[in-house]
Amino acid sequence: MNERHLIRPAVADDEVAVRACAEQAYDQYVAVIGRKPAPMLADYRAQIAAGHVYLCTGEQDGLLGFIVFFPVDQHLFLENVAVTEVARGKGVGKALIQFCETEAVRLGLGSVHLYTNEKMTENLSIYPRLGYVEVQRRSEDGFNRVYFEKRLG
Repeated sequence: MNERHLIRPAVADDEVAVRACAEQAYDQYVAVIGRKPAPMLADYRAQIAAGHVYLCTGEQDGLLGFIVFFPVDQHLFLENVAVTEVARGKGVGKALIQFCETEAVRLGLGSVHLYTNEKMTENLSIYPRLGYVEVQRRSEDGFNRVYFEKRLG
């Protein structure tokens, strides 16, 4: 990608753009899963207010993607990462995940945990390529989830 990835905390005025990005990124899974995936139903207003959402923008200030994460016990929980259609395949998701991992280290946390839906098959191959190891599969809230962990440091 030619333009730099700029990552910053989301603010209240970003909520509409964050929700639109999530809708765009996850809409393709509605038919596969049989209902809207959890990120399409998230309370982004509350997550932004809590300081859990970070945006990746280009030098022209357009939203390229976002990530939601927060500390849980001794790890960071990566709840959601979404990239706009125009930014897909340009390293935005990877930059956001690396930012999350850097924050975990900065906070003195030893790992990042996440889950994805088992029907989001491309994620099942992307996360292992980024160093994440599958640790569990379970059904929660009517979704079949695959849990991953990456130990840091």
